[in-house]
Amino acid sequence: MGKALLIIDMLNDFVSDHAPLKVKGAKEIIPNIKKQIKKARKNKIPIIYLCDRHKNDNTEFSIWPKHAIEGTGGAEIVAQLKPSKEDIIIHKTTYSGFFKTELEQILKQKNIDELIITGVATNICVLYTAADAYMRGYKVSVPEDCVVGITPEDHKFALRQIKEVLKSSTEVHPN
Repeated sequence: MGKALLIIDMLNDFVSDHAPLKVKGAKEIIPNIKKQIKKARKNKIPIIYLCDRHKNDNTEFSIWPKHAIEGTGGAEIVAQLKPSKEDIIIHKTTYSGFFKTELEQILKQKNIDELIITGVATNICVLYTAADAYMRGYKVSVPEDCVVGITPEDHKFALRQIKEVLKSSTEVHPN
């Protein structure tokens, strides 16, 4: 069995300065995610990008501003974390990377049983993906320095849920 690195929603519409759903602090975690990517490549760990991708009439837009619309620059992965040809990109339409995507099928094909989850936002897509992973029997770790929430309070709440309810690691692992 093996590991996979998940990079969630590190998209222009969440990270860029004038993004419709800018997550404050998202730019600051980029160097830490880059370290995780480097470590994953060195250890031949698959890297999977989970990316919001919406149509113009998505029901999420009754809750959130329009974001990550299919075919726009806002739906693109930030340049600093550009995937390589070997990396996998999965488009999702809601909070969990498992919901109506091919993620679980890919993980099974690659014999993955452990996920390292990074990206934004800790209290939304990271938390719901981690919860779905846990309920499917995956071991989950979420390096604290590779995630950021909508607010500091949301971030702390989500990390507490991941650690105490999902019994998953939130420790920062040395390179």
